[in-house]
Amino acid sequence: MLDHPFPASSPSVLQDALVRSRRLMDLAKAAALSVREPLLDAFRSTMVVDYKVDLHDIVTVHDKRAEATIRAFILEREPSSAIMGEEGGQIGSGDIQWYVDPIDGTANFARGLTFWCVSIAAVIDNEVVAGAIYDPIADLMFSADLGSAYLNGEPLRSSAVASEAQATLITGYPVSRDFRIDGRDEALANMGILVETFSTLRRPGSAALSIAHVAAGWADAAAGFGVNAWDVAAAALILRKAGGRYEALTLGKVALGSPDYLCPGYIATGEGADYPTLDRVARSISQTRIDKFVQAKVEA
Repeated sequence: MLDHPFPASSPSVLQDALVRSRRLMDLAKAAALSVREPLLDAFRSTMVVDYKVDLHDIVTVHDKRAEATIRAFILEREPSSAIMGEEGGQIGSGDIQWYVDPIDGTANFARGLTFWCVSIAAVIDNEVVAGAIYDPIADLMFSADLGSAYLNGEPLRSSAVASEAQATLITGYPVSRDFRIDGRDEALANMGILVETFSTLRRPGSAALSIAHVAAGWADAAAGFGVNAWDVAAAALILRKAGGRYEALTLGKVALGSPDYLCPGYIATGEGADYPTLDRVARSISQTRIDKFVQAKVEA
């Protein structure tokens, strides 16, 4: 049976839910494609880089322009929409909540590295019902509705090697923020365990595209500890509909039971993976941060 947030009292309701999710998936795909040419034209050009939270949090005028284009594209075709974008915040109102990251992997985009993407997801009643992740450089469109996941319109199925010892893991952990939160020695120790456990560890720099690669079977697992809804909402749906596993981690930032796409941490594994070390390390990082949050509240 399809996983979906709509009342499933009859087969007709299920079918209506699937039809709507497919329409929203197609809209997400079209919106992502609407910014393809300007982003490709800007890529590897001279551009001004600004910073948001710190020197690791980059933004360009192209992020802002692409997000504005995507917002207008969606609202023109689906007026009953609220849109949360990484750059412009929340606008609009309606029963469909969209999450938009115009360039996930902006640091790569700004420096001329090819690992970046556009990520768009549609949420209804706190459940992701459609999503698209588009890699303009490789011209790859990952997408999902309530029924299936797709790559360039063809069914997508995840696969992973069974053992960690032969597996490839994608993770950005640790960054300087993780040193501040977890402690430098602890963070490096966690990374050391993962380096020693997995055959290959990579840090390509886009959560959305990393998870999409797990969904495609091009990497075996991914993990992150500082993501936002616009980074992972579409990716989590694509991975799950491709047969993989997505486990959300609260990291003490959101309440237990929060929707997965609102959680700032995750473990993503391909179908067939059994990675106990990754699960242990990632869950330990999350629990340690939860404990620190609770202790800080007690001491406040």
